Amino acid sequence: MRQNYKLKIAYDGSRYYGWEHQPDQELTIQGKLENVFSKMVDEEVEIIGAGRTDAGVHAKGMIANVFLDTDMTPDEIRDYANRYLPDDIALMDVKVAAERFHSRYNAVGKTYVYTCYYNRIKTIFDRKFVYTLDRMPDVEKMQKAASYLLGQHDFASFCSNPRMKKSTVRIVDNIEINKRGSYISFTYHGTGFLQHMVRILTGTLLEVGFGVREADSMPELIEAKDRKLAGYTAPAKGLCLMKVDYN
Repeated sequence: MRQNYKLKIAYDGSRYYGWEHQPDQELTIQGKLENVFSKMVDEEVEIIGAGRTDAGVHAKGMIANVFLDTDMTPDEIRDYANRYLPDDIALMDVKVAAERFHSRYNAVGKTYVYTCYYNRIKTIFDRKFVYTLDRMPDVEKMQKAASYLLGQHDFASFCSNPRMKKSTVRIVDNIEINKRGSYISFTYHGTGFLQHMVRILTGTLLEVGFGVREADSMPELIEAKDRKLAGYTAPAKGLCLMKVDYN
């Protein structure tokens, strides 16, 4: 019987060109998943993701949904997929979902974590998942700057798509910046994020931490709605999608 299934997926995005299908490009997360699922049910399937992570971005809690005509149980679907998926993609959970469940349209929030590292001794085993800094930024200054970014704002200054036709207004209700040893983590939660928004926010906050710009310049930057005035785009490898919220 044809049913809708909710999938929870984790992946190391290092070698992929992002989640979404790319023209003439096989190395996408969506493409790898659809290839395995299509073979499982012997027909073409479409997997809908909760968002489109960029090339090189990772996920521990990407949510997707797919309609399948199969007699397999959710656990059997999970085990089959994990048997044939590459080692850097894992299907963490499969559940039967309501027919109207849509992983993208029904999402009400997302949590991303961006991780930086600074130490005179380079990190080896997590080097693909952190952005290595050449000096330690001032965490308190970054926390002060982050406080100005909370709430509902037009985040056009933090969007890399200059031809964005849809609204660039978003709600960011929490930004936590924590230092633990050699690691600094930036945790963002909001209703949704624009293209490269989390990475641009991180680059901008790091510039505050390095003394390149002042913390209290954030309101003016938001008001300007000009990408050229914001900070640099932090590298993709430090970013991970942790969780997608649903009501």
